[in-house]
Amino acid sequence: MARRREAARTAPCQRGRRIEPAVSTIERLKRRSDFLAAADGRRFHTERMTAQGRLRDAGELRDGVPAEGLHLGFTITKRVGHATERNRIRRRLREAVDAVAEDAPMIAADIVLIARRPALSASFETLKDDLRRVFSTVTRPRGPKPAAKFAANAARGSPGAGSAEPTPTGRAAGRGDAATAATRILAVDAGHARVAPSDRHACDGSSDGQ
Repeated sequence: MARRREAARTAPCQRGRRIEPAVSTIERLKRRSDFLAAADGRRFHTERMTAQGRLRDAGELRDGVPAEGLHLGFTITKRVGHATERNRIRRRLREAVDAVAEDAPMIAADIVLIARRPALSASFETLKDDLRRVFSTVTRPRGPKPAAKFAANAARGSPGAGSAEPTPTGRAAGRGDAATAATRILAVDAGHARVAPSDRHACDGSSDGQ
């Protein structure tokens, strides 16, 4: 009898059982190299913080095991305040991150939060709103680089992709021919036209027959 009571108490209730939604796991970002790599990714600024983030490569390892989910780190410099104030800002940001963890995307990314002094006095709801915007902004894939865009335009033959300069036609060409012909006649002397030296052959002699 005692065993049946214990089994009934410990067995999960299947009828009417509440299934909790999946929550994104946010790990701590530790290595300096990971902080520097995040600095090359997307950025997002508010009055209270600056966020830097990047998407990790598939199969990237951390401590010998595949890195999964979000990894987040904090940077709080001495410009923000003295040690007590910096520690308080760090605690506030950690609590805000825990409060919005269920809103974070389930994606392999690294995020660095650089705190600013207004984070010390900002309301807790404001910090949470900032973090939600951070998660949705810095974890987006980056667009193609300008070189890739130029190569794509060249492949499609679009304007600005190195096309040849068009040659003048129509009236413009006619005006050019007329101007060239006008410069070839230098003067008129006794009813005979003198032709420009460019039209004389190399075998032509001088006027005195030498």
